[in-house]
Amino acid sequence: MAQSTPEIRALRRSLRALRRSLPHDERQKAERAIGNALRHLKLLRRGHRVAVYLAMPGEVNLRPTIEAAWRAGCHLFVPRVASRRRGTMYFVPLVTGGRLRLNAYGIAEPVAAASTRVDSRGLDAVLVPVVGFDRHGNRLGMGAGYYDRALRHLRGGSRRWRRPRLVGLAFACQQVERIVPSAWDIPLDVVVTERGAVVPDRQRPQFAPRSTP
Repeated sequence: MAQSTPEIRALRRSLRALRRSLPHDERQKAERAIGNALRHLKLLRRGHRVAVYLAMPGEVNLRPTIEAAWRAGCHLFVPRVASRRRGTMYFVPLVTGGRLRLNAYGIAEPVAAASTRVDSRGLDAVLVPVVGFDRHGNRLGMGAGYYDRALRHLRGGSRRWRRPRLVGLAFACQQVERIVPSAWDIPLDVVVTERGAVVPDRQRPQFAPRSTP
């Protein structure tokens, strides 16, 4: 699903190292600013259904945002890996005090029955962790393609508003000049950093010619 050229792998390693190297105080200040910017987008409102994520080391920590969203009456969901072999996931509810476990990647996810899963089309927004991004809204992720598969209904066609909105979260240092997307990549609707919301340039670069996965 994801680009796996030596250059892309090197860029991914470099950006992950860069975000991990942020000093603790600087990181906390940036995460507070990102949380404030998210609140200004007014996505985390009473009754809204929003997918968040439970951060891995280096990713923007959403815990304060999650707590604030619960207080506001927002319904939250998080990814749960369905099949590591096929690279698939679905979204399950994240509730206050709910039990969590670590999946095969060491990421926390709720201990919830598969019957509680929700269709991504029923979500108002999905907050997506970002390794790198560009001004066109192209996202460089971890490389496994889980989000692209889970949100494939948003692929191609018009970028008019369709549920859910995809909101990338990153530190400003993770922005790069250009990420060449593959045909199966889904661009972000907005990227939120400590410098505010980055609305993508809608003149997106052409897809690089690649074989269908």
